[in-house]
Amino acid sequence: MQPFELPEFYVPWPARLNPHLESARQHSKAWAQQMGMLESAQDRPGHFTWSEKEFDAHDYALLCAYTHPDATARELALVTDWYVWVFYFDDHFLEHYKRTGDLAGAREYLAGLAAFMPVQRAEEQPVATNPVEWGLADLWARSAPITSADWLARFAESTRNLLEDCVWELTNITQDRVPNPIDYVEMRRRVGGAPWSADLVELAARVEVPARTAATRPMRVLKDTFADAVHLRNDIFSYQRETEEEGEVNNGVLVVERFLECSPQQAAEAVNELLTSRLEQFENTALTEVPPLCEEYGLGPDERAAVLAYVKGLQDWQSGGHEWHMRSSRYMNDGVDTAPPAVLGGPTGLGTETARLVFSRALPGLRRRGKQHSHVPFTPVGHLPLPELYMPYPVRMSPHLDAAREHAVDWARQMGMFDSVPGVERGGVWDERRFVGFDFPHCAAMIHADATLEQLEVSSDWLAWGTYGDDYFPVVFGATRNLAAAKVCNDRLSLFMPLELGAVPEPTNPIERGLADLWRRTAGSMSVDSRRQFRTAVEDMTSSWLWELANQAHHRIPDPIDYIEMRRKTFGSDMTMSLSRLAHAGVVPPEVYRTRIVQELESAAQDYACFTNDLFSYQKEIEFEGEVHNIVLVVENFLGVDRITARDIVADLMGERIRQFDRLVTDELPVLFEEFALDEAASSALARQCAELKDWMSGILEWHRKCVRYTETELRRNRSAITPGSAAGRNLPVRRRLSGPTGLGTSAARLPLRAPQGPPQ
Repeated sequence: MQPFELPEFYVPWPARLNPHLESARQHSKAWAQQMGMLESAQDRPGHFTWSEKEFDAHDYALLCAYTHPDATARELALVTDWYVWVFYFDDHFLEHYKRTGDLAGAREYLAGLAAFMPVQRAEEQPVATNPVEWGLADLWARSAPITSADWLARFAESTRNLLEDCVWELTNITQDRVPNPIDYVEMRRRVGGAPWSADLVELAARVEVPARTAATRPMRVLKDTFADAVHLRNDIFSYQRETEEEGEVNNGVLVVERFLECSPQQAAEAVNELLTSRLEQFENTALTEVPPLCEEYGLGPDERAAVLAYVKGLQDWQSGGHEWHMRSSRYMNDGVDTAPPAVLGGPTGLGTETARLVFSRALPGLRRRGKQHSHVPFTPVGHLPLPELYMPYPVRMSPHLDAAREHAVDWARQMGMFDSVPGVERGGVWDERRFVGFDFPHCAAMIHADATLEQLEVSSDWLAWGTYGDDYFPVVFGATRNLAAAKVCNDRLSLFMPLELGAVPEPTNPIERGLADLWRRTAGSMSVDSRRQFRTAVEDMTSSWLWELANQAHHRIPDPIDYIEMRRKTFGSDMTMSLSRLAHAGVVPPEVYRTRIVQELESAAQDYACFTNDLFSYQKEIEFEGEVHNIVLVVENFLGVDRITARDIVADLMGERIRQFDRLVTDELPVLFEEFALDEAASSALARQCAELKDWMSGILEWHRKCVRYTETELRRNRSAITPGSAAGRNLPVRRRLSGPTGLGTSAARLPLRAPQGPPQ
């Protein structure tokens, strides 16, 4: 019996079948036979093989014919061979390493496969000795001549992630550890193969995304949402096989089932809701972010056509992949009706079958979209009582706190942070009393307890500058929905971070003035390469403020995964990690920072700190600011639960993330030292960085406990200080009116009004 009924899937695009299916079937079977993957391959004994019956039942050619309906016969044959290879690799790895628990053998085996993917065409490959290597060598030789070096580099990285990070899956299995939801989604992208599939979409269509746009947020989100949707769908269909037959613990349904302590049916419904949300995010990005990207980068007609073909190819893959899962013997799909479903009360008669299919498969998306746009801003929510938050690390304090406090107020005043600014003519974004209450030096003194006085002053000023910018953008640009002006403001900020430390323009506001000063004080001792990395981290943070403004303008509660990943940037944690890494530049090899272990360490710490802020700022943001960017609200909206339940789920996530951090430091960091043969200096530097992250998490939690910024008393004091006749008093109801009507279909009714004449609180 199936452990749950398959949920109602959102399939927004129709599936189509490639006319070259039969030729692909014949070719792929002959190729698998030639590579020694089928049991009838008598000349290559001693290797794991599929039976011919098993191979035919899986029907990988049908998968590719559905997912690449417009590919030519030649491209379809090549892509189908790639999929035969990757599924063979997955089953081969299961048989030889997952079931045996041979972690050391797996590491050695996987590391050797990278040599079969040379990015430079002149590089020689080693001699292949098994079907995985034979297949990879053959496919690389057939793909490299028809693709660019940029595509080869991206595809090689995706393939290496898919192969090498299988160790993460194997480690979870050998330790019988079900990963936490955030870690699972991020790692599933690497080991699940869908980013690899997205690259093959370009190969099948014989188009390539312009190299200069491949790493931008819109293109990255398209790829990530595609990958997440593919993986979550697969997890639902493969739950029974993986949990009952393979002893697998790396399955999204099982992850949710364990974390929420719910039934498999409830977990499957929640995973399907997340799948729907990711498809909605894909659509939103394609419609609202990709067109401006094409304009910003000045893409020519051919380049724009390539981007659109790529988007279409990803859509085809989603729908085709769904149809294949409904039919393949590899998955749980007994009793599934593969005929177009009927809709009660819908149209009948000739030509209405397609309309009924489209409407039925669109319903989950319509419901999800309605929920995301239904929040009523400025809802009175009251104080959110907080549970005991798990924090195993002690708080440490710098001896220079008092001196840093004296410096902080003078610096903020010199930068103009207490002055009026355009759009906030009276009172400014901050006043001196509020700034003193924020007490950024207190936070800096805990997260950088060992800093010199000069270093502590710089750290405190960065905290003040980032928080001021985070408050400035919604006050100056958010209420009027002036996204164009916000982008102009953001684009100018790069001018104040010259790589050669040359002259900068005359600052026009406190953000520019503060950044120019901080860049001079921070970047002076860095190499040019380090300055470039740090500037990118600052730009990522400031551009994330535009993302927040766009969601506010669309009155859209963010998708949970997109929120968590962008929250790390809006909080400035990516920038903080960049500074920490650059402090050890030249000591720790840069490839170490690209490893799974270090990236998981940093993201786990970031999430703990970001969620801490969201818990403490819940009332401030939801009731007093009309915000939609808060993890508690995101969980409330996504799961349909009350704020207390959402709060507890967030606290549980924080506990899971910090326990994951601790486990990585204790169990996996020593393995990393050994794998890279790090010397004492590099090992000590990484150990110090982990200690700094512990200070960072404990210090941020302690600062939130002591800071008045989030207390109800302070929030109401600020509101009561706004007199009804003042410009500030007029602004608050304007902001409330600007939030406009809510609910599905009302976004067009929310029209921009005149700029307000005072601060929002």
